[in-house]
Order: sequence, then C-alpha cells, then structure tokens
Amino acid sequence: MATISEVCVPIDQVIDRSQVAVVIPTCNAGRFWTDLNHGLRMQGLSASQVLILDSSSDDGTRELAAAEGYEVYRIERRDFNHGGTRKLALSLVPWASVVVYLTQDAILASPDSLNLLLSAFEDRTVAAAYGRQLPRPGAGPIEAHARLFNYPPHSSVRDFESRHTLGIKAAFLSNSFSAYRVNELQEVGGFPSDVIMAEDAIVAGRLLMAGWKTAYVAEAQAYHSHPFSIAQEFRRYFDTGVYHRGEKWLRDEFGDPGGEGKRFVLSELSYLIPRHLHLVPYAMLRTVSKAIGYQLGFRKSALSVRWSRRFSYHKSYWDNRTAH
Repeated sequence: MATISEVCVPIDQVIDRSQVAVVIPTCNAGRFWTDLNHGLRMQGLSASQVLILDSSSDDGTRELAAAEGYEVYRIERRDFNHGGTRKLALSLVPWASVVVYLTQDAILASPDSLNLLLSAFEDRTVAAAYGRQLPRPGAGPIEAHARLFNYPPHSSVRDFESRHTLGIKAAFLSNSFSAYRVNELQEVGGFPSDVIMAEDAIVAGRLLMAGWKTAYVAEAQAYHSHPFSIAQEFRRYFDTGVYHRGEKWLRDEFGDPGGEGKRFVLSELSYLIPRHLHLVPYAMLRTVSKAIGYQLGFRKSALSVRWSRRFSYHKSYWDNRTAH
C-alpha cells in the first residue's frame, strides 16, 4: 500500500479543472446551505460546474442553488437511489472528465480541499479518490471516534493486492467527498442503478479488480459526521447486512467484514476508556444493536418486505418490492 506524495503539483498539470463537475444530491438541504455553499465557493469553481440533483425539496433548496448560479435538476423523492441517482448525474454533465461527489451535509474544510483531492490523479493509475471526513463541530466522543477510525490522518493508495492486508477495507470509499475519472468509472459499469447503500464501495471494488487504484487523501478534508441514535444505528446496519448479502462477490474477493467490525469495537473501547468511561456501556449497547441489525439484514430473505422496510434506514428502497 503506497502513500500519496507530499509534494503538491499544480492541479492544471494533473487534470483540466474546467472539466471537473461537482455533483451534490440534495433533499431539504436548507439547514446546511450556508456552510455548504461557503465551502463550495472557497474552491474557486465556476458556478456552472456545480450540479444540484434535488429530490423534490420543499424548503427552498432549489431556489437557493439557482440563486448561486448552480445547475439544478429535480427528481421525484421516490425516485432517489444512492447508485441510480449518481449515475443519472453523469448523464447531466457529459462535458466532465472528472466528477466530484459531495453529500449536502459534507462541508469542505479549507480553500484547497478540492485541489488536494484532485491531486491524487497525479498518479495516472488512480481512478478514484476520497477525502478525510472530520467530526462536525460539537460531535460527541462516540461520533468523533467513528470518523477518526475510518478516516485516519495518513494518506494511502490501494490496489487489488491491498486486500491481503486490508481485507474488505481495501474497497472502502465514501461518496460524501469523493472524485472519479469519468471514463474509468463508466468502464466498470458506473454506479449500480438499484442498491440500498454503498454504491461507492461497489465501484471501488470493481475498479481494483479491473487493475485500477483508489486513493485516500487525508489532506483533503470535509466536516461530516452524524449523531446516530441506537435505533438509527440498528437500521443502518440492517441495510449494511442487506448490501453485503446482495454483493456476495465483494465478500468473496475482499474478505468477510467481521474482522473489521471487531477492530472497530476494540478501537472504540480504547478511545473511550481513558476519558469517557461512563460512555462504555452505551457504546456496548450500540454495538449489540448494530450486530443484531446486521444479522437481520443479512438474512433479509426470511423477512417480508413489510418488515424489511420497517427495519431499514433507507425505507424507500423497499417501495414497490414484492420479493427479495
């Protein structure tokens, strides 16, 4: 596993910045808009390079985006899908050679966040890159640890051989702050059009298997974390189980996720015990909730669609489904 070079090169020598599109799926993003827009404006992009793909917001999101000069495209809320919506976005920016994906609550941390992320493409064999997600201001210890665990301070480059040392984590990538070479993304089929979650990891796995590399750029940073409740964690891990069950090839090629889960629990305990001992029982309850949710999701074929939808975090995925 290699590391990103510490030597910065002009982005124009890596890619043509005028061919970079930034895509942000939104749904009632008004409460994030001021910070989101400020982070975007710091990057020095033309407003026409930003596409807001909005799921029928009713809080003025589209109007705010249009006032900034951003391209705005509306879809029905029921039509949103993590993979399919991002695939649609590619057809709306046919001029782009690189596409950057953000989520509406990922706030770029500095004026060079985007340039640093794009610098990963100095390596011509890197097809996708993602940046470091920092805990949002005010995040509690459990929320903060989750970000520190998944987004360490050191950059790295991964190839298919990285699975031998990283396991399934080799295919980890987050579309909350990511960038892809468009040709290479399409070469591996683009994002799956109907997936409950983790469209980014699916594409990362396909890219690695096709001989490309992916990069984690710790210097490129955005604030993004969530104060998930125990119930929300249960639902999220139910969906993770559904995803892992459906993408058997990912487990076959990169390994079972169980080892990574154990490493997270040990890391969380080590993080909490010195200064936040009182949170350990709560953290353990969350761990049990996540484990039960995952196992139920992995065995979703034994559940009715009605119960799957009830357990799921992404409930719209189950709409109009009659079988698993």
